Amino acid sequence: MTTTNSRDDYHAWLLESAALIRAGQFDALDATKIAEELEDMGASTARELENRLGVLLAHLLKWRYQPERRGASWEATIKEQRQRILRLLRKNPSLKANLEETCTDAYGDARFIARRETELPENVFPQLNPFSWQQTVEDFWPENNV
Repeated sequence: MTTTNSRDDYHAWLLESAALIRAGQFDALDATKIAEELEDMGASTARELENRLGVLLAHLLKWRYQPERRGASWEATIKEQRQRILRLLRKNPSLKANLEETCTDAYGDARFIARRETELPENVFPQLNPFSWQQTVEDFWPENNV
C-alpha cells in the first residue's frame, strides 16, 4: 500500500490508515499522527459542547432581557440546543467531568453573542452565569425580573 502524505490529502490518509488497521499492518501506521487525530476528535467534541452551551445561554439571556422580541425562532433554538446538549452528554459522558469550566467559558461567549444580537449594553448582562445547570438544560424560561 502506498503511503499518503496527510498534507497532500487528509481524507485519503484517513482511509489508508483505516485500511492498514483492518489489515493488521500496524507497523505501516503513523501512530503519532493517529494519536494526534484522536485527541483532536476528543477536543472537537468538547468544543461542540461549549459552542452549543454558548448559543443556548445567549438565547436564555436574550429571552430574559428582550422579552418584547421573544418568538418562535428563539424558542426553537433554545429547545434544539437543549436537546442536542443532552444527547451529546449522553453519548459522551466523560464531558461531564469538566462541565463547570465548560459552562463558565460558554457563558463568557454567550454574553458577547447576546450583546451583539440585542445591541444592549454589555453591562446589562450579569458577569456570572445567572442560570443553574438545571435551568440551562431543562424546561426553564427566564422571565425579565431585573
